[in-house]
Order: sequence, then C-alpha cells, then structure tokens
Amino acid sequence: MSPDSKSVSLDSMKETDKEAWLRRAAAYVRKSTDHQQYSTNNQMDFIREDARRRGLEIVKIFSDEGKSGLSIEGREGLKAVIAEIEAGQANYSCILVYDVSRWGRFQDPDESAYYEFVCRRAGIAVRYCAEPFENDGSPISTIIKGIKRAMAGEYSRELSAKVFQGACRLVRRGYKQGGSAGYGLRRMLVDQNGQRKGVLKNGEQKSIQTDRVICIPGPAEEIKVIREIFKMFSGEGNGETEIARILNQRGILSDTGDPWTASRIRHLLTNEKYIGNNVYHRVSFKLKQKRVVNPPEEWVRADGVFERVLDPELFLKARQVYQARKIQYTDEQLLKNLRELLLQQGHLNSGLIAKAEDMPPKHLFRRRFGSLVTAYRLVGFEPRLNYKHLKVTRRLHLKCTELVGALIQKIEASGGTACWNKRAKLLQINNELQVAIAITRQSVTDFGTPRWVVRVDSDLKPDFMIVVRMDARNEEIRDYYLFPKLEMTWRRKRLGEENGISLDAYRFRTLDCFMDLLNRVNLQRKI
Repeated sequence: MSPDSKSVSLDSMKETDKEAWLRRAAAYVRKSTDHQQYSTNNQMDFIREDARRRGLEIVKIFSDEGKSGLSIEGREGLKAVIAEIEAGQANYSCILVYDVSRWGRFQDPDESAYYEFVCRRAGIAVRYCAEPFENDGSPISTIIKGIKRAMAGEYSRELSAKVFQGACRLVRRGYKQGGSAGYGLRRMLVDQNGQRKGVLKNGEQKSIQTDRVICIPGPAEEIKVIREIFKMFSGEGNGETEIARILNQRGILSDTGDPWTASRIRHLLTNEKYIGNNVYHRVSFKLKQKRVVNPPEEWVRADGVFERVLDPELFLKARQVYQARKIQYTDEQLLKNLRELLLQQGHLNSGLIAKAEDMPPKHLFRRRFGSLVTAYRLVGFEPRLNYKHLKVTRRLHLKCTELVGALIQKIEASGGTACWNKRAKLLQINNELQVAIAITRQSVTDFGTPRWVVRVDSDLKPDFMIVVRMDARNEEIRDYYLFPKLEMTWRRKRLGEENGISLDAYRFRTLDCFMDLLNRVNLQRKI
C-alpha cells in the first residue's frame, strides 16, 4: 500500500472514525533469553503507561519470546507485524516498542531502518516508548536513532566476543560447552569445586550459573560398540556406510534414537572426545551471519581432560585410514569413478553412489558439477524423471495452499488472526499458537497395503501438527491427524490404514474439532 492510498483512505473516513483509528495502537515486545531482566511483562508495563499518557488504546500485542534480535529469522512476532502492515490489514495507527534495541540488534543498521520504513510507508508510526527522543522524523531524532541502531549492533558484537573468550577459558579447564555428549558418553554436572552432582538427561540443562558440565563414559554396552566401530573401520576395512548397515541390522540405535548413517559414523570416528580431548570452535556461527568450518589451527582444545573410552592408538590408526581416503579428486577422476559405476550397475542414482565403497561422496559431485544430473549426463547417462511423482508433488503443494487459505479465512472470520510462514510451513495463530501442516501422499507397500509417511523437522517446535492423509489417487483429502506437541517425539512416522488407539485417537474426518479448539471462552467471575 502506497502512502497516497493510505492518505486517501484516511481522508475518506468520517472525522469520528479517523479519531478512533488514530487512538488505536499495537505493541511489539521481545526478549532474547529466558533469563533476561527486562521481560516482556516489564516492557508491556512501560508501554501501557506510555500509551495512557498519549491517550492510545492498545488493541493488539505482538511478542517474540526468547528470540535473538540479530536477524528477523525465527521472530514470528515481528514477521506478523510486517506481513499484516504490508497486506493493508493493520487496524491501528502506530506500533509501540520499548526501545530501539527491542526492535532489533541487526548487524546492518539499515535492516532495522528498512522494517521501520515498511511501517511508515503504510502510514503506521513506530514509537520507542523508553527512548528520550520522539520518533517524529526530525533530523535530530534520525541522527540519534541511527546511533542507537549502531550501538545495538555493536553491543551484540562485543557480547559475542566476551562469550567466546569465556567459553574458550572453560574449554581449556576441561568443561564441555553445549551440545549432546554423543554415543557412549554422558554429561556429568559438577559444582564450582569439581564435585559431581549427577548425570544430565537429554534435554536437561544446568540451573546454577556456577555449575559446569564434563563428559564421562556411558554404559558398558555402548563403549563396546564404539570400540567395535573403530576396529571395523581401521582393522577390517569396512566403510562408514557398511558399518552403519551392520549396526542397523543388529537393531543398535544412535544416541538420538535414530538409525545409524554414514555421516553419524564419520562424526564418531573423527571426534577426539573418545580419547579424552575437549575440542571447541571447529565450526562457528557467530552473530547468526554465516556457518564457517574453521581450520585446525583455530580450534580451541584441552587434551586429556575427560576420561577416555578408547585407546589413543586405535583412534590414531582410524584417523590415518580416514585421511588416506580423503583424496583430492580432479574432475576427470570423479567422472571416471562415476563412469565405472555406470558400467557395473547399468544406471545411476544417489543411492548407488552412497553405497559404493570407493566412490567420492555425492555432495562432491553436486559441488563440482552443479548437480548430480549434470554429472550423470557428462558420463553418458540420461536419468528418467518421474513425471508422475512430480505431478503429484505439484498437486499436493496446491492442496496445501488451498487448506491454509481456508483455515486463515475461518480463523479471521471468527475474530482471530493467522499468518502463514511458507518456508517453515507453520501457521501462526493469534500470535500464540504455531501449527505445522504436513500433506502426506498415499503409497502402497510390497504387500499391497496403503501407507503414509510423516516427517517432522527437528528444528521446528510447533504446538500442533496437522497431518493430512490423501486418498489412493492423491487427489482428495482422506482424513486428518491432529497431533499435539507432547506426542511428537518422533522425526519420522509411518501410518497405515489403522494405527491403534494411541495414534488413531487423534484422527478426524474434518478440521471442525481444530476450529473448536481455537474458540475463545469468556471467563467471568461469578459473584
């Protein structure tokens, strides 16, 4: 919406409607951690007092709890503000924010200015309640605001450097910094004097700031598996893929409860924590800018600080074998290996490349030639595209779009708000509820029975997941599963026609029950 169109709509308002609109305001609050002193409640107290002084009525609150201000990614509250304003659906004249840093600590001050410009372009003012200046567009306020934005970004950079230096000191003293312990190890909580307090389970964190975490050996059966993995790799000549297959056939799961993969085996074989070394800063992702794989000379390490579970000689032998396999392939060598695999198998696909022991990893072909299909064609193999599969994929994408649109329309008709995050496939409802939507195609097993496969992105934390099962032709919706967050303990689930009461209790023919869950109830105190 252009400034002109907004001004026309204001001019066309009745004087009473214009005055009512100018008195309406929205509030945006953000806190970056759960331990932050200035909570969203404290921010709202200050914002409400400022609104009272200005004679404004707060009609809507947007919130980002525990979200960093370094970027807009993951900040669904701010995204909802921008999306609503750009769509011309804002029913308020201004947005009240505690201060400039709550709007964001963007590393590029222009990014912060851009989001404010989007609001101002639509006729919506942004007011910083705790700042000593009035955000009225005057030269003085513009200069001060620019300085404040730069200071907010600089604060994050300085804090990042301090946190990194502190983490390095703790690593050198033998304390683990973040992440899971890994297969065959456990995280032990110790106090400031080094006294052991207990083993932390998956998902548990320390509650006292002076406590620390170290790695200790896990169950004897897991340690036995670790030693067997190293022997299979360095002594018996088995590759990562073959080792993963052997473990999966024996029903041995990884530390996350998932089947083993070649990458999991590779990570285990190259991790020095199994010989007692604490290594940090192998990969960095500072200020949420770019993931960087650091060279070994930049690693921060402390050797022999953990109780080892593996003989160092066996680890070094495995490392030598691994390094010998890391050959610097030329383009000609890559294509030669691919051509030999084609002669052996008669065709090519990513699965064959992954299973072949002496083949370079498939990601190397993608990086070198742009895609696997391009590499296939360079060795004379023309892959057959599954046009039927692509057609179904497009149909399911359209079905998902239709379903989301229908849900948003129903929610808004009932007085609520909804915003669709296309990338994450999350529906943000009333700035309170996140709902994932998964459209699952129907396939047929070798026994002729229908099957639907549901996959959950481990990075998403939705409150509910709507699983849509398609019919036999993958044209119409068969039914829905509405799984709450507590039930989504899996990353991949296969559904059959009947799945038992533990799953089918969440099955519904329509989404009317879901809409019933969203209904507001007016709780009045009875006297």
